[in-house]
Amino acid sequence: MLEFILSTIFWTLAFYGLFELIKNIIYIFTYTKLKSDGIYLIIAVKNQEEIIEGFLRSTLFKILYGKEEYFRNIIVADLESTDKTKEIAKKLSKDYECLKVINWKECRDLMDNIR
Repeated sequence: MLEFILSTIFWTLAFYGLFELIKNIIYIFTYTKLKSDGIYLIIAVKNQEEIIEGFLRSTLFKILYGKEEYFRNIIVADLESTDKTKEIAKKLSKDYECLKVINWKECRDLMDNIR
């Protein structure tokens, strides 16, 4: 009797895992092909040396590995910071190719050129 109960639990969990795997594969093939190159996430920062690295890492983790919207372009627009905010963001942009660090003027030009 115990063997039957353990076997039932095992097969129930196995079918649940298989169902979740198929559901994730369908989600990936359905929604990742519809994404556009024209979606930008612009983060404007100024003098945020203490929290910029933690904020960017948590945001990138949610976007790249979570079920948030997939942004191909994440732009950090530096508003003429007087501390090391821009250097920290540039260091992170070397690790993540979707992250770009620009100044505010370049950000305005980019937004003006979007159709």
